[in-house]
Amino acid sequence: MNEEQQGRRIGEVAAGAGVTTRALHHYESIGLLTPVGRTDAGYRVYDDESVRRIYRICVLRRLGMSLEQIGRALDSDEWRLAEVLQAHLDDVERQLSTAGRLRSSLVHLLAETSADRHPSRDLIEVLAETATLDRAVTRRIQILVYADLEAAIAHLVDVFDLGPGELIWDPDGVPVHGTVEAGDGEIWLHPESDEFRLVSPRSVGAATAMTAVIVDDVDAHYERARDRGADIVYTPVDQPYGYREYSARDLEGGLWSFMKALPEENTP
Repeated sequence: MNEEQQGRRIGEVAAGAGVTTRALHHYESIGLLTPVGRTDAGYRVYDDESVRRIYRICVLRRLGMSLEQIGRALDSDEWRLAEVLQAHLDDVERQLSTAGRLRSSLVHLLAETSADRHPSRDLIEVLAETATLDRAVTRRIQILVYADLEAAIAHLVDVFDLGPGELIWDPDGVPVHGTVEAGDGEIWLHPESDEFRLVSPRSVGAATAMTAVIVDDVDAHYERARDRGADIVYTPVDQPYGYREYSARDLEGGLWSFMKALPEENTP
């Protein structure tokens, strides 16, 4: 088939959108995005309509939507291209407004400092505005190690209600990488490795970390997990640090905490 007629190859689209080709594969696996075809060499390709859909996906992710929410949004009239462009523009305008305030604050503070005044009270506001603009770190991905990736994905999706999982095998049929969606983020699953001294909690006999996930309703999530056989460590409780949470272990002994911030009047 003629590649020019088919559209843009997956590598070009991924690079332009600032995502990985693996992410585009995952979007395809959950029905969020479908390539229009493949080149003679087997590369996925996307037409202009696909690119418009990718744009909407990326912007809505930037605005904090989960992939499940994005799927529903793209199937409705609420988030057509014009609405997404407007939301993107509003986000950029907010950044420009913050940058303008930050510039004015710095000019003002520099003038006061030059006059041997020390306006420490305003420095907190400057730091807050700087943090809003600081996008050097654009995303965080947690990686968990499991002895059985296939069973781990099935457990996390079924028992803990995480997003649809994806599993990738090597040419010998050995699982080498897995992913699950957790709200606005993604968790990668890695097999045990002698080279990097990576072992699952089941192999080491102890959990060395805890994964925390924010949920809409802690008690409802707890009841669902319990009914599906979750190994509950403790039931929902209001913690002194301002969250209601419960804890459970996954099938290999990894610790998970599912939580939601308490209303301010309930926070010690």
